[in-house]
Amino acid sequence: MVARVNTVSFQGIDVKPVDVQVQISNGLPAFTIVGLPDKAVAESRERVRSALHALGLSLPPKRLTVNLAPADLSKEGSHFDLPIALGLLAAMDVIPKDDLADYVVLGELSLDASIRAVAGVLPAAMHASANDNRLICPQVCGGEAAWAGDIEILAPHNLLQLINHIKGTQVLSQPEARLNDMDARKIPDLSEVKGQETAKRALEITAAGGHNLLMIGPPGSGKSMLASCLPGILPPLSPREALEVSMIHSLAGTLPEGGILRHRPYRDPHHSASQPALIGGGQKVKPGEISLAHNGVLFLDELPEFNRSTLEALRQPLESGNALVARANSHVNFPARFQLIAAMNPCRCGHLGDSDLECNKAPRCAGDYQSKISGPVMDRIDMQVDVPAVSVADLQNADRGETSAAVAMRVQAARDRQARRFSALGADITQNAHAQGHVLEQVTEMTDESRILLNKAMENAKTSARGYYRLLKVARTIADLAGSDLIERSHIAEALSYRRIALND
Repeated sequence: MVARVNTVSFQGIDVKPVDVQVQISNGLPAFTIVGLPDKAVAESRERVRSALHALGLSLPPKRLTVNLAPADLSKEGSHFDLPIALGLLAAMDVIPKDDLADYVVLGELSLDASIRAVAGVLPAAMHASANDNRLICPQVCGGEAAWAGDIEILAPHNLLQLINHIKGTQVLSQPEARLNDMDARKIPDLSEVKGQETAKRALEITAAGGHNLLMIGPPGSGKSMLASCLPGILPPLSPREALEVSMIHSLAGTLPEGGILRHRPYRDPHHSASQPALIGGGQKVKPGEISLAHNGVLFLDELPEFNRSTLEALRQPLESGNALVARANSHVNFPARFQLIAAMNPCRCGHLGDSDLECNKAPRCAGDYQSKISGPVMDRIDMQVDVPAVSVADLQNADRGETSAAVAMRVQAARDRQARRFSALGADITQNAHAQGHVLEQVTEMTDESRILLNKAMENAKTSARGYYRLLKVARTIADLAGSDLIERSHIAEALSYRRIALND
């Protein structure tokens, strides 16, 4: 007789069902796990053996075989401990076999039979809900799983509680959905930024339309602080976005408190980050920084200092909103719809144009430094703005500028305007930056004066079709902030000022 328990495996954010089959047969004592287990799964034997011993149970001196089906799907992670243990208990007639038939089970066992948190509980719960199953998960992950909807969840602290519940001697209560404050950070207010009115305006446009932004300026001009202010003016996550973001962070194991994220992610990896760390991958494929920044902000400080191949790998995700990690035996896809905010110095010394501070290699050093960023990458950045050094007068000015709350109200109004427009067109997008094809053509109506200015600028400039359309998207956002249905001449002019266009001689 074979005992069966349902669990899952993960490929990106895709959840694959796994059937844990346990058989106890006559033969020399052995405990074998088959079905392409990785090292963590293979080590489940010792954790399960010790956990059962902690409950006063011992494995029978027979041949124990655990098959993880389908056998050609790689099994990774420690969350197979609990389903293997329950399968053994069912095979040993400690618990009824039929009682586990409609549960999806995952959890890591400690040697004392307590159940530890594992990654991927929220996607597993969504999978269980979609298939009309119930869920068994660690207690600390119960608040995360409860967001999957109307689904029965058992979240025991240890294996003994779970056995008692199944046998009817104890009742486990349904966990309550919880919010996670892991990302409740102190966000600087825009009013704390001295000067830099042009950069603040560019940041507002970036937030309103979901555009990418590059800030170029000398050290200490406020680029990093401006970037850190962006989350404070972005609209809050919608319920759908919150679930998407939390599923990715659940897979990455960054929801230790078992809640759901409610703030937009803000990721700022160091420039020494490797390509797998930024894009995703590794020996065990995990989401990278661009996926952890999904529906949020990815800030790359000191942009030219990143490895060139790493920056080039951003090209496809910036266009598609997905990170596809290709391996010989599988292709893993992670969502990666993020806003890229980058900052850089104008040259290696950082003081180009300042005769007192610039190095003796200027201006040649500026060309060498900025050439580390390829044209295709630069072409995918909607807006580029200069952030000059802050004057002493601005630093000593006691007047506080406009607050983030005031800017956020205008950003929200512009986002609402975009959402209504795209909804009327039947497009499944909410931001101007994501408009493509005929949808973009329908939302970028402009006046005759605007078209004349745009055509004249394009005739005298060396720019790609991508650059042209990105400029139109920025102009559309500027018009939305102004509450205008048509793109006016002033909107095109401002959008042109944020685009570094190489003019013909």
